[in-house]
Amino acid sequence: MCRVLAYVGPELPLASLLMEPENSLINQSLDPERHPHLQLAGWGFAAYGEHMCKPETPLIYRRPTAAFHDDNVPGVIPSLQASTMLAHVRAAAYNSKTVLTDENCHPFSFTDTPWIIAQNGNLANWQLLQRELLKHCKDKYLKQMKGTTDTEFLYVLLLSLLKGNSDDEVQEGFETMLKLIVQAMKTLDLGALNKLKIALVAPNRIIGVNCGTGHKGELDVKGDWKALRKSDPDSDDYALSMLLEPMYLLTGRNYLKHKKSYEVDACPDAEATSAIFASEALTEKDEEWQRIEFGELVAVERKGETITKRVKQMNL
Repeated sequence: MCRVLAYVGPELPLASLLMEPENSLINQSLDPERHPHLQLAGWGFAAYGEHMCKPETPLIYRRPTAAFHDDNVPGVIPSLQASTMLAHVRAAAYNSKTVLTDENCHPFSFTDTPWIIAQNGNLANWQLLQRELLKHCKDKYLKQMKGTTDTEFLYVLLLSLLKGNSDDEVQEGFETMLKLIVQAMKTLDLGALNKLKIALVAPNRIIGVNCGTGHKGELDVKGDWKALRKSDPDSDDYALSMLLEPMYLLTGRNYLKHKKSYEVDACPDAEATSAIFASEALTEKDEEWQRIEFGELVAVERKGETITKRVKQMNL
């Protein structure tokens, strides 16, 4: 399982998000708790900050090595601050087909768009599905694709479908993309489970999406993910549990007050100053995190000193 972590809020040391928490993203790549598989296929982060020379342009760092084994971390991350961040550790099959390069590490960032992307998931048979999906892709984004991953292709497809960058327009883009994928699977007889747990990030904004298709390519997928998780790890039911598992959102105040932790001071939604969107709850008290259930989209934006959020059911 890949892992995604996104943050918006007051500018703070990047180390407080990526290094210092006991279950930081870097530490999880070596000692994962909830999904006991090492993430060895690479990692990366993107950061925006008011004090950077180009505050609207992400600083991108990607490296095709395990995050815990990256010898650049102690020298680079403590020197950086960010008010918006997206980070990712990559899990991939341990075989000769997996291509380990910078270009295949998340996050992905193109020109002619404010959005960057990272994903915990996969699009099965994506190379074959291109027969049907490439006609929906714009050349200006296809030309920027450098790697060999399904996520970067989904990024091309999504950007090509966006009519604008408002929350509603982005939601419509995701809905259209998923419907096109389903139609392509039907046309090519390639029905399969697809887990699309995506973080789309721009300065002071996070859009988190939890969607996908079942084993036959269906959109109407139901089940108790916790009960299914008890299945054999190689079973279809276990894969279904990974699809149906929530994503997580934590909002609050005074993040830096809680050393070596992702905790915040709880407060009414209207008073929240920061937000963290993640693949899993990152504190001991899971109930503090809002669950973004399968089939939902959350839009988070920092306006002035406070955070707004909106969770919506996707129209699929």
